[in-house]
Amino acid sequence: MGFTLEGPVLEGALVRLEPLDHRHTAGLAAAAEEDRHAYGFTWVPPAGEVGQYVEAQLGRAAEGTVAPYAQVDRRTGRVVGATAYLDPRPMPQDDGALCAVEIGYTWLAASAQGTGLNTESKYLLFRHAFETWGAARVDLKTDARNERSRAALAKVGARFEGVLRNWNRSWAPGEEHLLRDSAMFSVVAAEWPDCRARLETRLARFPEREGTGCPRS
Repeated sequence: MGFTLEGPVLEGALVRLEPLDHRHTAGLAAAAEEDRHAYGFTWVPPAGEVGQYVEAQLGRAAEGTVAPYAQVDRRTGRVVGATAYLDPRPMPQDDGALCAVEIGYTWLAASAQGTGLNTESKYLLFRHAFETWGAARVDLKTDARNERSRAALAKVGARFEGVLRNWNRSWAPGEEHLLRDSAMFSVVAAEWPDCRARLETRLARFPEREGTGCPRS
């Protein structure tokens, strides 16, 4: 029996990743409109298209190609963004073991950026992929021009592997019908213990108590 991509609730001190559902639509719409200048090269649906976005992600989930999440700020209970597992690749012997999976479709409201939520979200997703699913590799990619995203991926311990030219659709304004170059990153299973320790050290800087001020990363 092959691997089935189903993401459970993943909960940390700062963020709770909930499997995406229609009930998250209003929260995502509000989050998406906080400050759209903060998204740069990242595609984030405008408020009026969030319902279609949720439907599309749930359709991909039904096909087994995406396990979409809403990101919920545990300190406020607000939905502040989205992320997902996608494109699982089973081992060649197809015995139910997972070779690789990608983390993507990630975005956060402007107010949630730099608060530790992204770091903890990646930590939870990495940990589940490596320690529960037994993945050999986790993939991540971003527009090659997106220096902010590339720096964030490097900070969570992902290794830069190179740029694939004309790899997929560009989400930059005015480039709706163009292709982008994608910067490819990964973490492999042998690197996960060091990556985990690095992320836990970073997360230790963030207070966990409700209502406590949170330093910015």
